[in-house]
This record gives sequence, structure tokens and C-alpha cells, in this order.
Amino acid sequence: MHKVFISYHHHNDQAFKDSLVTFNVTHKIFDDQSVDTGDIDDRLDDEAIRTKIRDEFLKDTTVTILLVGTETKGRKHIDWELYSSMYDGMINKKSGILVIQLPSTNCSSVYATHEGEKQTVYPDILNWTPITERTEFERRHPFLPDRIIDNLLAPKVKISVTTWDKITVGTLKYLIDAAYNDRQSCEYDLSRPMRRANS
Repeated sequence: MHKVFISYHHHNDQAFKDSLVTFNVTHKIFDDQSVDTGDIDDRLDDEAIRTKIRDEFLKDTTVTILLVGTETKGRKHIDWELYSSMYDGMINKKSGILVIQLPSTNCSSVYATHEGEKQTVYPDILNWTPITERTEFERRHPFLPDRIIDNLLAPKVKISVTTWDKITVGTLKYLIDAAYNDRQSCEYDLSRPMRRANS
């Protein structure tokens, strides 16, 4: 099993994170290494929190699952987790990334990047339209963090964007495996400065 870090908005989307963890405990799809409420003292300064996330929780993981709700894109800790997941550092190496849009977003658009993904996860979708413009990503996926959109537009990055209703044992295992297998070839765009505050 791959070691997975789950990034999510703790206040809004804890129930979905808990549901995913329970689903995983039942079906044994991945090894959960994510941060739970209370794992990090929120009285620490921003740099100490960022260091703990990067060097203690992300250091051994190889795939990051981002759960996207309506306020995810404005959360600074999520941006730091994404940056750290994409950064190829000495302690923690870059990870593959899988994005799951939650029902609160009302988003039905998906984005498939891995070989065989369209046939495996979305056999019912027959017509695919390539997206090359940022404005189109923002229209179809209005709640995705800017850093994710930066990388969906990057030519040598493979990030899948799916929806909560598509998650089954088979699809989740496939998407995690695909993110893991393609992570080393991803050339992530890290040019955006890390978020300094929530919005």
C-alpha cells in the first residue's frame, strides 16, 4: 500500500476525510499518514507548522489526496501541504497528487491525465474536450486552489481531478496507483509564492 497524505479543510470537510479513512480501513487501499485535528499545536508560528507538516507528516508519503470543498482554495495550510507535496526536497520527495471534488462544490467536471484512466474510471464518458486555458479550468472547477490549476496547465504534470461520487474501491486504488507511478516524471510548477494568510 502507498503512504497517502490527505489534505483538506479541517473545519468544513472533516466528515468527508473521516468517511474516506473509514472506507480505507474497511478496504485497505492505502496507508493513511495525514494530519488529524490536534496533531499540530495551532499556537506554533506559521514556519514551525509548515516545517512539521513537511518534515514529520509528508516525509514518507508518496501520494497526496486533496479533498476540495467550497473554501479549500483559500486555506494557507492546504497551500503549504500542496507546495510541500510538489517539492522534491532532501527529506520529503515529491508526491503524486489526486484531487477529489466534494459534493458541496457541485462540480461534475473531471480531468483525466493518466494512461488508461478514461477507460478505467470513466467508461461512460465518450467525448473528451481538452482544456488549455486557465479561464476554462476556473469555470469548470471554480473551487480548485490556484496552485492546482497552475499545475493542470503545466505540460509535464499529471494530476487527476475526480468527483466524490466516482470513488469506489477499484477507482480509488487505480487513481492512487496512477498518481504514485507518474509522480517522478511530474515537473511541478512551484513559481507561485506560498499563501501567507487564509482568504
